[in-house]
Amino acid sequence: MKYLSALFILLLLITSLSCGDRKRSVYRKTMPLMDTIVSISVVSGSKDEAERGMDKAFAAIDRFGTLINFFSEKSELSEINRNAGTRETRVSPETIDVIEMAVITAEKSGGAFDPSIGPVVKLWDFLKRKKPGGEEIRRVLPLIDFRNIVIDRQNSTVFLKNKGMLLDLGGIAKGYAADLAADTLIKSGIRDGLVSIAGDIRTFGVKPDNSPWTIGIKNPRQTGEKDEIIARIRLSGKAISTAGDYERFFIDDNRRYHHLLDPETGYPAGLCRSVSVIAGKAALTDAVSTAVFILGPEKGLKLAQDMGMDAIIIDSSGTIHSTPGIKDILSIEKGN
Repeated sequence: MKYLSALFILLLLITSLSCGDRKRSVYRKTMPLMDTIVSISVVSGSKDEAERGMDKAFAAIDRFGTLINFFSEKSELSEINRNAGTRETRVSPETIDVIEMAVITAEKSGGAFDPSIGPVVKLWDFLKRKKPGGEEIRRVLPLIDFRNIVIDRQNSTVFLKNKGMLLDLGGIAKGYAADLAADTLIKSGIRDGLVSIAGDIRTFGVKPDNSPWTIGIKNPRQTGEKDEIIARIRLSGKAISTAGDYERFFIDDNRRYHHLLDPETGYPAGLCRSVSVIAGKAALTDAVSTAVFILGPEKGLKLAQDMGMDAIIIDSSGTIHSTPGIKDILSIEKGN
């Protein structure tokens, strides 16, 4: 469920030529896709080559977005949801892949991330400041159970066992799309680049000066209008995703209600302000960052490490926690 405004990982990208390589430049292009802003940056010695590669990557994102659009009646995801409790739905390989990755993450996180959370998600409206009543939430909670998602790879079908179940892939789809775009660019001959879809970022290769890409993580409780960077991390060949409580939210009776809902309770989780997860694939960092946010600092750090990932967690009091594996590439800004 990471929309553009929900994550706020800030890309710190130098787009000028490097001193050591005057022939290779960073080319950047931005398009509105998947209900957010998609930005692609590539390093190339040819503007035409860069644009051809980026156009192919944008096309791959657009196609995938139509398959898993929760709000479009024509999407494969909507067809799966309509057929819940009735029959299986034949879908494209990408739809099978992303749902399978979502279920695997649900299993490994003990359900902290659960793609079947759709019935609860539909009850909340953070733009209109709508929060459901306790009885409404209790009524749909039994429908949330990733174990009732049946995937048949041989026949390319997905089946939801119970009527009323709803898959919502918002917590993994943008990360998967970033991976899809990066893979498309690499197949097009682009060796170095970065794909940013909302707050899900996939890097590959390096900048023209052979240095890693530098990503800034926003302070989730900044006081001014200008974006405040709380930490910076240098990445090459890695993905990073952030789940945060600081954008899609509203305050009611001094309590913050945000979009990161606990599948067990149906209410926003309250142990963290921000979680960034680093790994090889953006689909995994996307889903796992949500799971870590729900679990909180202690259990969340353990989950990330058990899955071979790194994490930066800003807990509910503003304290920063991180896994030891990134100490050499992570810089905490002074004063934090």
